[in-house]
Amino acid sequence: MPECDHCGAHVSERFARVFADEHGQIRACPSCSANAGIAEVARQRDDEANA
Repeated sequence: MPECDHCGAHVSERFARVFADEHGQIRACPSCSANAGIAEVARQRDDEANA
């Protein structure tokens, strides 16, 4: 089962297909970010990781 790379919480396969980046990393999930902002938080964490 896939998990969030930020907090380690398990996420569904469907969630991973939608929110994983091109490398399969999931940088945000409902356990560590607000549901309305998952995509934005994921982009922000990706930018910080690549800085």
